Amino acid sequence: MPTLNVASEAGLQFRHLQNQLRDCASSVDLFDQDDFDILVIPSFSIDQSQLKKIAGFLHYEERLLFSLIRLRNPHTRLIYVTSQPLSHTIVDYYLQLLPGIPFSHARDRLLLLSTYDASLKPLSQKILERPRLIERIRKALRPKKSYIVCFNATILEQELSLKLGIPLLACRPDLLYWGSKSGSRAIFAQAGIPFPDGSPASLWNEEQVIEAAALLWERHPELQRMVIKLNEGFSGEGNAILDLSPLSEYSPHLETWEARVKLLRDRLPHLRFQAKDETWASFSSRLPELGAIVEQFIEGTVKRSPSVQGYISPRGDVDILSTHDQILGGPDGQIYLGCRFPADPAYCLALQDYGLKIGKILAQKGAMERFGVDFIAVHQPGKTPEWEIQAIEINLRKGGTTHPFMALKLLTNGKYYTDRGVFLSPHGQEKYYIASDNLQKESYRGLLPGDLMDIIARHHLHFDSSTKTGTVFHLMGALSEFGKLGLTSVGNSFEEAEALYERVETVLDQETHSHRLTSFSAPILPITWSEVGD
Repeated sequence: MPTLNVASEAGLQFRHLQNQLRDCASSVDLFDQDDFDILVIPSFSIDQSQLKKIAGFLHYEERLLFSLIRLRNPHTRLIYVTSQPLSHTIVDYYLQLLPGIPFSHARDRLLLLSTYDASLKPLSQKILERPRLIERIRKALRPKKSYIVCFNATILEQELSLKLGIPLLACRPDLLYWGSKSGSRAIFAQAGIPFPDGSPASLWNEEQVIEAAALLWERHPELQRMVIKLNEGFSGEGNAILDLSPLSEYSPHLETWEARVKLLRDRLPHLRFQAKDETWASFSSRLPELGAIVEQFIEGTVKRSPSVQGYISPRGDVDILSTHDQILGGPDGQIYLGCRFPADPAYCLALQDYGLKIGKILAQKGAMERFGVDFIAVHQPGKTPEWEIQAIEINLRKGGTTHPFMALKLLTNGKYYTDRGVFLSPHGQEKYYIASDNLQKESYRGLLPGDLMDIIARHHLHFDSSTKTGTVFHLMGALSEFGKLGLTSVGNSFEEAEALYERVETVLDQETHSHRLTSFSAPILPITWSEVGD
């Protein structure tokens, strides 16, 4: 998606609006305490050809429903806009999580709006195409006491901010390059943080990709794999693996440039794509628009993908919010499935140091609000440090770790302590969680939100506000059609969090299995019920 020159009139107006936030937002928590109207636009304004490959992606607009917990402040009002209307059962579920606030009081301060448009277009674009809806939103917001939050900020969200005349609490669109794959590598170099060798700049066509791969192979003839990444890939769906093992008999130093290029070109039809049904033809067709990089694939017998999350205030202050170990899947372990919190203490403090360096550089460039940095950690037994860490990518947006941590913080009223890399409840109890967007099975199809509520109540799967443990659910709208559900299981140890998560899965398996077996009045032959995982 193209960016806008900040020097343009619209860009200057947008920066003037954002400057209003500097006077009232010194930290990530202050907005939760003050008297504001919050407009939540959970628009996934990214390459739609990638997003449509994710089952139930439209329901990912529900990820930010944890923002409703901000209604615990009796003076906060919130407008939540979605492509399709939200189920009242789902909304009520979140409102009932509010500590100490009557349900009706919170509900009266919530306005739900919808575009009634299930197309692939970004939600922000759908809103912009409906001037009457924009006017209704404008009338509901208090001037100088309102701001917008979103999943990621593009020129669409900027235009919406300008039309409404209220600031957007997000990174400016003209800075999005620093959250791309190639922009991330430039920031890592500036921060002096280790990252994989690869192409120094964006690649815009097949020839540039092959040439960059040939140069990388020449520098590292021992490479087993390379990864080609679209600049704006989402959750690993824009990655392709170039397997070099069939070329092991060749030495790039002994081959001519032309021979090296031909060998690599011949491997393109055999790329392993992380997205389903992807081909080199469809992948390469997006190069002129999105650009790509080529970099080393980091090998390792024991390998993890940790991340660090930070916050840049409108005043430019940088805070570290959390660390996670990401749970990855897919053909080569490139697809984001979920996360564990907090990250391993063996490297979480190093992640925080790297995150702080990166955050300060981003702040100097004018970035704002949440950012995340993904890493690869490879275990090195007997060495110091024990884990080799390399930075992979910066995300200038909310990510898969944002909503579970937001839920933990708002439901427990606890705090993350960066000196130890732990989260403590007000009573000093350490908290841990396992979270996923991808608990998906064929047998779960057909479950309505109300059915899930019945199962939660019957088996006591809900979050217990007295012990601050249990499971909170999201992506419930994707359950009936796609058999897909998100959940965050919070415990006082990793073992307890894992047990809570596994119990939810076991109960859902039993409930859907038994229901299917009894829902047919006269089966003629025995039926074998299969479950297909994500």
